[in-house]
Amino acid sequence: MDSIAIVLEKPRQLALSHLRLRAPSDEDVVVDVEWSGISTGTERLLWSGRMPPFPGMGYPLVPGYETVGRVAAAGSASGHETGVRVFVPGARCFSDVNALFGGAASRLVVPGNRVVEIGDEIGEQGILLALAATAYHAIKGGSLPDLIVGHGVLGRLLARLTLALGGNPIVWETNPDRRTGSSGYQVEDPSSEPARRYSSVYDVSGSCSIIDKLIERLAPRGEIVLAGFYADPISFAFPGAFMKEARLRVAAEWQPDDLVAVKGLVETGRLSLASLITHRHQPEHAQAAYLTAFEDPACLKMILDWRTCQ
Repeated sequence: MDSIAIVLEKPRQLALSHLRLRAPSDEDVVVDVEWSGISTGTERLLWSGRMPPFPGMGYPLVPGYETVGRVAAAGSASGHETGVRVFVPGARCFSDVNALFGGAASRLVVPGNRVVEIGDEIGEQGILLALAATAYHAIKGGSLPDLIVGHGVLGRLLARLTLALGGNPIVWETNPDRRTGSSGYQVEDPSSEPARRYSSVYDVSGSCSIIDKLIERLAPRGEIVLAGFYADPISFAFPGAFMKEARLRVAAEWQPDDLVAVKGLVETGRLSLASLITHRHQPEHAQAAYLTAFEDPACLKMILDWRTCQ
């Protein structure tokens, strides 16, 4: 079998290529992809060539870990049936290229225990489950945030999850174009916000130089959670952190149980994924799609629609 896939041949050089897929086993499913998302965190770093050393790293590569499609074939030990819609957190099924993370393609071969069945009503919004699980995993490790830094998709999901779990966050956003779209929480310009003190600060801005500013606003013995992805070393001045007896926590990659948890919250209506996908493109226009995702502040989440490639 082959697949049409996005291939980053080297930094800033993208191609739409036909790739051979490995033969599926009895434990695998073959997924005809409907939609895949473009990450403005890890994929931006892959695109620019600034991705730190990471398992599976190396060009050429197929990116993508936000994929939704239908099972076209199911192995006898896969645990799934044909026709069901599934979320796929990436794949390693290509014979000629690296897969980091391997989900941006028209067809995938994936172990059945890696995919999660989702209802048809979730549709294209299912690609957001990975970011929702990222937000949930960060929250699960500590207290609910009272300050979230950044109002992109991850920041919005963090805020929505915090509300669903009984919290009441404030969100900082420096870009005026991104201060809209909140529901039930307040978004403020940090330069004009009153000098509040926060006990639990979650940064999803990806800024490597923001820690000192956050420490200034931290309550004594408060915690800063790094929930974004950072390309450069993180540093901060020690005296301020010492005086506050500050704690610093790094939120790692989400786990399968996080995905199951947020799927349940979405299915029961406690977590909305609405109004976060703002842009769509066909795969043949992938170059323009990636540039828009990375350079247009109005683009919260870009998806590629693979249904015409089947």
